[in-house]
Amino acid sequence: MSQRIKIKALLESEQTGIDITVKGWVRAFRQNRFIALNDGSTNNNIQIVVDFENTDPALLKRITFGAAISVTGELIPSLGQGQKVEVIAKDIEILGDCDPEEYPLQPKKQTLEFLREKAHLRFRTNTFGAIFRVRNSLSFAVHQFFQERGFVYLHTPIITASDAEGAGETFHVTNFDLANPPKTETGEIDFSQDFFAKATNLTVSGQLEGELGAMALSDIYTFGPTFRAENSNTTRHLAEFWMIEPEVAFNDLNDNMDLAEDMLKYVIKYALDKNADDIAFLSQRLTEEEKQKPQNERSEMTLTDKLQFCLDNDFERLTYTEAIEILKESTPNKKKKFQYPVEGWGTDLQSEHERYLVEKHFKKPVILTDYPKEIKAFYMRQNEPDANGRETVRAMDILFPGIGEIVGGSQREERLDKLEQRMDEMGIPKDELWWYLDTRRFGACPHAGFGLGFERLVLFVTGMGNIRDVIPFPRYPRNAEF
Repeated sequence: MSQRIKIKALLESEQTGIDITVKGWVRAFRQNRFIALNDGSTNNNIQIVVDFENTDPALLKRITFGAAISVTGELIPSLGQGQKVEVIAKDIEILGDCDPEEYPLQPKKQTLEFLREKAHLRFRTNTFGAIFRVRNSLSFAVHQFFQERGFVYLHTPIITASDAEGAGETFHVTNFDLANPPKTETGEIDFSQDFFAKATNLTVSGQLEGELGAMALSDIYTFGPTFRAENSNTTRHLAEFWMIEPEVAFNDLNDNMDLAEDMLKYVIKYALDKNADDIAFLSQRLTEEEKQKPQNERSEMTLTDKLQFCLDNDFERLTYTEAIEILKESTPNKKKKFQYPVEGWGTDLQSEHERYLVEKHFKKPVILTDYPKEIKAFYMRQNEPDANGRETVRAMDILFPGIGEIVGGSQREERLDKLEQRMDEMGIPKDELWWYLDTRRFGACPHAGFGLGFERLVLFVTGMGNIRDVIPFPRYPRNAEF
């Protein structure tokens, strides 16, 4: 097959008067003469000019919306507006026909709900082409950020016998005949006869295993799929999603905040630089969508402005205790505008509280620290009780405009006695996590890490409103299509 040149490269090329081959899918065919061709490398089409008087009419009929074609011709300066170059076709080959009567995607505006049902084809639209090119850049930038800083990329297991959060909302993994599993004498399922000889599940986090790596390699990160069996049909939850989880030996909470802030700014800047056209398109899309909302629900910033806002501002850092006082005294709380009223210390903050702090009070990204011990996980380092006897842990959450929490992390509890005491309090069996406790028995050191749900990041950078639109094939309750 002839060597093709990507459309993005052609549109950026300064060369003309050369013969080239371009391949892609037809986005439009006007007047039997002008083909708008797209190959997914950019949202911008290249115009193919057809000599229809000297082209087989049967071939012209096959140049339909969605058809895949190959064009060889001369790249020339364009006389039309909005494009520098176009191709004078010398040879056109139909690679794949597309019946316009049967094709589910029509050359008109489609709803996002409809496109979720056609997830196998939605990549071909401008919106989803832009989303997944941005997702690709963010993914690459995550790796580049950590690799430049000497981190080791660690693959933690997808099948595990532990539940890092103690939440119990896991997908079980078994080799049993589900209709007739072996039972113990007491009538319980006998997992000793299963493939792994114990009950296992899909991972909810690579953190605990990541800590093991950090205790020898110092700086590691994971970036892989995680699974939550939560029956959550919301715009912010998925059953399968990707997590970025660095763990760093000898880091405290302040180092952890610095690392997270640096990483977020790095990957956002990379996407802004690398995908300027895509983000401009998505920003314009969001602006049009916002016009349908009541004035008081519209964002004060465009998508591009919001991303630049995160780069230009140091993240505001304050404790949970300070945040509670701000929220208690806030106008929406006093006027009972919050769906979940903030009554005092110990309240588990909701997205509406987090967004108020970011968007209304500080008008910049916020890092909250030192949460009540009772609402956080067992592995977080415990602070000394405050003057009021309140117990907190060295946790941190990063809050972003329009989305609320985007990062959650902590300094980890490295003291064996404190960790075992907390596990006992929370009913977490120590015998099942003997390997985790060994890192506190042998050469323990202060260390810290955080988790970033990658789809939440993509959601923020693309300005989309539903997390199901920023992962190629979303998995959620009652849906595992494709």
